[in-house]
Amino acid sequence: MLIYTARRLLLAIPTLVLISMLIFAVMQLQPGGFLSNYLDDPRFSEETVNNIKRQFGLDQPLHIQYWNWLTSIVFRGDFGFSFLSGRPVSSIIWERVGWTVALASLTLAITWLIAVPLGIATALRRRGVLATGSNFLGYMGLATPDFLIALLLIYMVLSLGGTNVGGLFSPQYIDAPWSWDRFINFLSHLWIPIVAMSAEGLAGLMRQMRANLLDVLGMDYIRTARAKGLAERVVIYRHAVRNAINPMISLAGLSLPQLISSDIVVAKLLSLPTMGPLLLDSLFAKDQQVAMAILMLSAVLLVVGNLLADIALSLADPRIRYD
Repeated sequence: MLIYTARRLLLAIPTLVLISMLIFAVMQLQPGGFLSNYLDDPRFSEETVNNIKRQFGLDQPLHIQYWNWLTSIVFRGDFGFSFLSGRPVSSIIWERVGWTVALASLTLAITWLIAVPLGIATALRRRGVLATGSNFLGYMGLATPDFLIALLLIYMVLSLGGTNVGGLFSPQYIDAPWSWDRFINFLSHLWIPIVAMSAEGLAGLMRQMRANLLDVLGMDYIRTARAKGLAERVVIYRHAVRNAINPMISLAGLSLPQLISSDIVVAKLLSLPTMGPLLLDSLFAKDQQVAMAILMLSAVLLVVGNLLADIALSLADPRIRYD
């Protein structure tokens, strides 16, 4: 397993280099750039714009710009400079990474903790009230866009007399130090984005877990286990669920990049201080350094997520071994 992990880590290096090339190339295909806006501003002369490009190395050939960008990230942790904000990109990202990881991790945890047990329950009791209700809610969750759910929740809160449904805090608590009142205010704002961002994923994961378990329950070794006289609880949870959960572990690895890019529309709609709206704003404003940094971080999380999923699969299923 150690050899496999080391091999995967070494393979990740050329993979990330190739991804970085693609990200840089796509960003360069974007017509114009942020500095081109200066040319339309009478306060900036063409000579001033050229001096700015020379200062940041933007007048050099593209392969030199790419090499400078990549080596700055690897050796100095420098993601470049944001012309839109007038600050280094790393400082902008670190302002949002905490809230991004907290919200996305909480959303993923709640989604999985509810979806997997519901999937198991609906597979074992296919014609009960719980299965019928869960399947109906699953279909509704898959068919309803997350931003529409957010709008409905906002309307519901406002119609009941609530205010300040956007963001994570009311205005008086935004810059206030942490206290019990600020924490309660945070929770009163938190449930709307959590419900909106988890509804679709919860429905999809529940139906995936249900389908996996139904498929496993029809296999020969399950009938053999029952014929040997094993208790139904042992047959279900030690044999059936243990094998049905394997594809879900792979999906969990692919969910890691959602820490950055999940539900951009909902985050923008609710004015959440996460990375998604920052990526969207940087693309619209042609702030290429910020966009490239966020996309590169998402690629790193995807590679790391796949590796962690493979390791988790080998631990969950003794039949899986990597040589």
